[in-house]
Amino acid sequence: MLYRFCRAALRVFFAIAFPLKTTGLDNIPDKGPVLLCSNHISNFDPVAVGIKLQRKVHYMAKAELFSFRPIGAFLSGLGAFPVKRGGVSKDAIKNSIQMLKDGSVMGIFPEGSRSNSGGAAKKGAAMIALRSGAVIIPVTLIGEYKWFRPMQVIYGKPVDLSEFTEDTSSDALERLTDKIMNKIWEQKRSA
Repeated sequence: MLYRFCRAALRVFFAIAFPLKTTGLDNIPDKGPVLLCSNHISNFDPVAVGIKLQRKVHYMAKAELFSFRPIGAFLSGLGAFPVKRGGVSKDAIKNSIQMLKDGSVMGIFPEGSRSNSGGAAKKGAAMIALRSGAVIIPVTLIGEYKWFRPMQVIYGKPVDLSEFTEDTSSDALERLTDKIMNKIWEQKRSA
């Protein structure tokens, strides 16, 4: 209920403040586990990535945001769950894998933190996708969230995981991470 209300309110806000031009929504499966992997340029990114989808999108959010109960409850209602920053959060990874195995959609930013120039990506998204069997959709955000100026959101075709089905070594995770990020940046270059 809270999710639907907030999504409706945010759709109106974004339609006015940062109109979203989306392409590729048809690349997102109607059911089953989906991992939306996006570049990360602003605190608005989780909303921009998920607001046009019919399915609820879950996100990790830094644990500090949940320390103030009203905000924590609000974020939980929006599908966010806490993650400790600065290291590997095994609970957050387990939670992510289970959500996806249950057929949910999850948004993740492989860079881990905001970067306009494309920071180094971490291997967590690749590991979560392979362990959960999720479809990976590369998402590219283009724009600067300037008032009344459009933002572009590109949902790419699913990343081909066939070469990684049997190999979950650190090297394979690194290659898959690179493949995901390359797809994101290719979409930006060709936009």
